[in-house]
Amino acid sequence: MRVSPAVRTLGIVTLVLAALLGSAYALGRSLVPDPSGRGVTTSATGPHYADQPSTDSGRPSPDQGPHSGGAPNETDQSEQAEQGEPGGQASQTGVPPNTGETYGAHATTGTATVALTFDDGPHPHYTPQVLDILREYQVTATFCVVGENAQNHPDLIRAIVADGHTLCNHTWNHDVRLGSRSPDRIRADLIRTSEAIHAAAPDAPISYYRQPGGAWTYEVVSVAEELGMVPLHWTVDTSDWQLPGAGRIAASVITGVEPGSVVLMHDAGGDRQGTVDALHRILPDLTSRFQVGAMPTGRT
Repeated sequence: MRVSPAVRTLGIVTLVLAALLGSAYALGRSLVPDPSGRGVTTSATGPHYADQPSTDSGRPSPDQGPHSGGAPNETDQSEQAEQGEPGGQASQTGVPPNTGETYGAHATTGTATVALTFDDGPHPHYTPQVLDILREYQVTATFCVVGENAQNHPDLIRAIVADGHTLCNHTWNHDVRLGSRSPDRIRADLIRTSEAIHAAAPDAPISYYRQPGGAWTYEVVSVAEELGMVPLHWTVDTSDWQLPGAGRIAASVITGVEPGSVVLMHDAGGDRQGTVDALHRILPDLTSRFQVGAMPTGRT
């Protein structure tokens, strides 16, 4: 059967149009995000794992963002933390999610007293401001200090002790993964941190240990207790590391506190001016309703 030129031309045009439509459809599909999220690389972030600035070397600054997940130069950083070298804040990559299990760590004061706690310092800008406000309201608090910062700012450790505040060991370089390491590694880290604190204030008791990120394990609790420190968790988390502003920080404390509460705040690890400003609202309210004071100390 002979096909007329017009029919043949129409068939060719149809084939060309079909090919063009198929290509357009494939292109459109490639531009639509995969709803499953497969193939997308994400970092392990969550409470106390915020992004952080880094130093010129690509490693996180000890004074900024210690609640990090996915910091630059993670491989080198992790190896340095494993070796316990100064300046190498531990990588948080691969940190298991916080399940809320505290393995017996204390989350209350055990009395009607409310305790304010400040993590990650001391910091040369924010810690003195916190100390001034606490002094104004004649309130003592508990400072969970990082070993590197204690070593770098011994004058602030002495100022904390001189004002009657309680000291708490918070690891050498805020290693969220410390609880997953060997007992020997945990012990070495905690001893090194306590030695840095005692280098500044030889007679100061270090009665408590707080695990960064609240990532408690049986091993880290056991070693802390073996070294004479009480594992200290918290009742009220202000989430001030997320920089919600002074108003929200203050509201979270004022509405969340009850007798025996342990309040988590930070005097280092990033921009903490919101926390400092919130204290001007928090302290007048708390001192009018509760006994507010530092966690009690024992000699270690």
